[in-house]
Amino acid sequence: MKIAIVGGGLGGLATALLLRQAGLEAVVYEQAAELREVGAGIVVGPNMVRPLVKAGLGERLASFAVPLETAWEFRRWEDGRVLSSQPMGEECRRLYGTDCYVAHRADLLDMLLEALPADAVRTDRRLELLQQDREETELVFTDSGGVKTTVLADVVIGADGIHSAVRPMVVDEEPPRFSGLCAYRCLVDAERAPELALRRAQTLWLGPGRHFVHYPIRDKKLINIVAIVPAGEWRVESWTADGRIEDLAREFETWDPRLGRLIAAATETKRWALYDRAPLEHWTSGRVALLGDAAHSMLPFFGQGAAQAVEDAVVLTSCLRDASRETAAKALVRYEEIRRPRASRVQLMSRGREVQNHLPDGPAQLERDAALAGGDPLRQSSWLYGHDPETAMAG
Repeated sequence: MKIAIVGGGLGGLATALLLRQAGLEAVVYEQAAELREVGAGIVVGPNMVRPLVKAGLGERLASFAVPLETAWEFRRWEDGRVLSSQPMGEECRRLYGTDCYVAHRADLLDMLLEALPADAVRTDRRLELLQQDREETELVFTDSGGVKTTVLADVVIGADGIHSAVRPMVVDEEPPRFSGLCAYRCLVDAERAPELALRRAQTLWLGPGRHFVHYPIRDKKLINIVAIVPAGEWRVESWTADGRIEDLAREFETWDPRLGRLIAAATETKRWALYDRAPLEHWTSGRVALLGDAAHSMLPFFGQGAAQAVEDAVVLTSCLRDASRETAAKALVRYEEIRRPRASRVQLMSRGREVQNHLPDGPAQLERDAALAGGDPLRQSSWLYGHDPETAMAG
């Protein structure tokens, strides 16, 4: 079978790699003229690490990603008091078989690109037309010079994000939901950062109406910052849109002064509005299926967007490995049946965090903090970190 994957992000590249390792012909078509550094830090949870290790990328991942000693270290906004934390390291390896990492998204992208042959990724291909019949699908792409290219495939996978061009082929198009929040992202030179930010910890400061996240990446040479605040009039949804450091600083000027020093160490920031979608009723239509954000776009509060896309890739590959051109559509339905309930659960739980993280001081906040302090977060995450997509298929 010939499989066309629309979208060259982490989900699309991981899918191409796993499909090719299974002996299937998969090609990625990406609208950007080149796959370059975008985004910033990302949590690579154990449920994402294990499939990457199984694909032969464990050593490469460990060469640039930072293994966490502590994750989900929640702190109080005004004084930095620790409310709860997950010990990782040895305990995480014992429970889930691997470390939990943080990394730069671009480094993960490069790792996947290096593992793929050059002819597996075609850039400068914007999807203009997609149609299918019982025999095959036809895709028409246009490059930046206006030249059209027609591709015939047995299966099409839409891995092209929240604004997917493939999704209208599968479901009726509805606009994404605006969360009312925006995110500031910064990368700070570790030499300029306060000592607190240098630890191998993913730290989240919770406060009224906003929260602040930081952790080290790139062998602890950079500190990744993500600050979630009310969006006001901001509606730009782009990883490359510039924000202003002074606006970011103003959002946290009454918080623990260590955050002010960390923000002051930043030289630039990006700002983008946060959108998501409600779970879709279905992910497939005939020979076309959705994957990653195209199927289950979620807010970043659970750190699971990329991990769920990789889980999608594992199940999709298992479903298509033994399929034929005649049974491809049935294999895609099986993929959806396995993946949609779990991904939808993660999607909705990610949305729930936008309220819990931002409670004003008062009874609800005290109840939240008590629940955080009384939990066993690493073991409570077993449904998330311990999930094996292939075992789920057997079930």
